[in-house]
Amino acid sequence: MKLIFTATKVTIACLILIAAAPKANAQELITLQKAVDRALERNLTIKQSQYNEAISAENYNQSRYNKLPAVSANPQGGFNFGRNIDPTSNQFVNQRTFTVNAGINAQITLFQGGQLRNQIIQNRILVDVDKSNTAKVKNDLILNVVTQYLTVLTNQDLVTASKQQIDISKIALDRAQKNFDVGNQTLADLSQAKAQQSTAELNLTTAQNQLDLSLLVLKQYMEMNPLEEITVEKPDISKFKDVQTDFDGASVIKTALEINPDIKLAETRQASAQQAIKIAQGGYYPSLVLFGSGNSRYSDAAVRFNNPSIPYRFFDQFKDNFNQSVGFSLQIPIFSQFSNRTAVRKARLQFENAQVNTQLSKNNLSKVIIQAVFDLRAAQKKLVSNEQTYQSNKDAFNVVQQRYNVGLVNSLDYNTSLTNLNKSQFDLIQARYELVFRSKVIDYYLGNPITL
Repeated sequence: MKLIFTATKVTIACLILIAAAPKANAQELITLQKAVDRALERNLTIKQSQYNEAISAENYNQSRYNKLPAVSANPQGGFNFGRNIDPTSNQFVNQRTFTVNAGINAQITLFQGGQLRNQIIQNRILVDVDKSNTAKVKNDLILNVVTQYLTVLTNQDLVTASKQQIDISKIALDRAQKNFDVGNQTLADLSQAKAQQSTAELNLTTAQNQLDLSLLVLKQYMEMNPLEEITVEKPDISKFKDVQTDFDGASVIKTALEINPDIKLAETRQASAQQAIKIAQGGYYPSLVLFGSGNSRYSDAAVRFNNPSIPYRFFDQFKDNFNQSVGFSLQIPIFSQFSNRTAVRKARLQFENAQVNTQLSKNNLSKVIIQAVFDLRAAQKKLVSNEQTYQSNKDAFNVVQQRYNVGLVNSLDYNTSLTNLNKSQFDLIQARYELVFRSKVIDYYLGNPITL
């Protein structure tokens, strides 16, 4: 009974460990949408841009608060020893005294050449600048993720094609070995078959390495652990047959100039630089400040003038010594070593430079879009050509293979035909995904959702 009970405990413990153990072969399935969402959620560059956006918002709020009064209090207390002046009576005394002075001051700027208002406007524009920058970072990241996702799909198909090549080369090598054994083929034929298999294995190694690297980059975009295993979902390849390729470059440019975050970023920076001119010009104007204060004091050496015998208590002194003041302060700039003029000139130069940067952004965007339209058309023609080439090589290989099997074609012609077929298959895979990628680039500039 004891042995049975012990064995039962061991069995239960093993079952618990097996259930708790992670599945070593379980891999997370990553769709394109999941890859994009995870990248947007985790990407550190986006987080940095969002922090800058939050800081700009705080600067904007502070510029609004600067129109409010500034209030401060300045109480102080201390002991005086030896001969000193009693602050409550202005009499010389030769004793230790304890004094307390307290005051409250307030001031508000009534006019400062419009600088406060213009600073508020500029800081609000700067918030828009950082928002535009965040949108730009997100858009660029989405395009990079989609591009890398398509690269992974391409490399996955290349790996599959490479494995198929190995299977074909193994069959060819086996046949060559049998023919060599019975004397129907020479050692050169057998060596060519072995070389063909070695080439196929090398192609698989290269394709697998490219797939691993592309997966690594995709995981980096998603801020994932590089050692974490993932599986990329392959979409229905039949959807790629209806890829839109007919785009008008002028229409794409017109839409992109209205919505592209790069252009919005440049335009908001230009607006901020234009507002900076008004801020600098405010330095030419006088500034008017309204101020007010209240002060009082206490001294333990003070006595009542009308009745010195009665103790002069703390709050009584503060009440009797309380005084107030209110007034205006006007500061008129007369000569400031041309600093105001220099500030205005620099602001105008920065605005003109921002105008140039905006135009450069528009020119670059137009150039990139026209190039993207041309690349898409070329990719379509390339795909058609590669489809024809692949089909021709496939038909040719089938004929050569049949003739090779009956000894009508030598191994050199057979291997040449197989090599041509393999290369055309690789080219077709890459051309198919290149067409999809080129089309998605146009969708990106049009502001369309990028899906597969």
